Parts: sequence; structure tokens; C-alpha cells
Amino acid sequence: MAAPKNDLHERLNAAAAAKKAMLEKFRAQPSHDDPAVLERLAARKEVAEAREARAAQRKADREAEIARQAAEAKRLAEEAAERKATEEAEYASRALAEEAERKAARDARYAARKARKNGKKK
Repeated sequence: MAAPKNDLHERLNAAAAAKKAMLEKFRAQPSHDDPAVLERLAARKEVAEAREARAAQRKADREAEIARQAAEAKRLAEEAAERKATEEAEYASRALAEEAERKAARDARYAARKARKNGKKK
């Protein structure tokens, strides 16, 4: 069954009406110098500037935190180096004291042995 002839005309008329409605809607939009449009643009600009300010603040906060962590790491490294130096000094002094004790004990044994030998010979 063939489509009726007026169906084509109805579609063309509907398309033309849609184009006309779109053109009227476009013409009804406010111009760029309209106060409402300028107000919206100013509000958008304020929001964008606030967003950029927050981003800059976050970046500054991150950099400050990184610097703080670096300073803390440096402080901890210095404390560890100082602690290690102190422990090494204590170990060295303890080793010297133990060596002196061993030498004193050895010298005492030697003196006792010598005294025993000298006592037997007489």
C-alpha cells in the first residue's frame, strides 16, 4: 500500500516549523551586553578565580608539607648520626677499659708467677 501524498507535505511543513521555532528561540536569547548575561559571566569568573585560589593554596600546602617532612627527615638523620657516634664512642671507651682490665689481670698473673718462681729459688 502506497503512502498518502500529503504525508510528504506534512513532514516538510513540520521540518520548516521546527527550523522556524529554533530560529525564534535563538533570536530570543539575550545579547552579550545584556546585564543578566554580564552578571552570569562575572559570577563564573569569580567562581573560576576562587577555584584557582584554592588550587594555589593546596599546592602551597603540599609544598610546605614536603618541606616539613624533609626537615623532619633531616632532623631524624642527624639524631641517628649523633646517637651512632655516641654509641661508637661508648663502645670504644668500654673496649679500652676492658682491655686495660685484661692487661691488669695479665700483669697481676705474671707478677704472681714471678713471685712464686722467686720464692722457690730462694
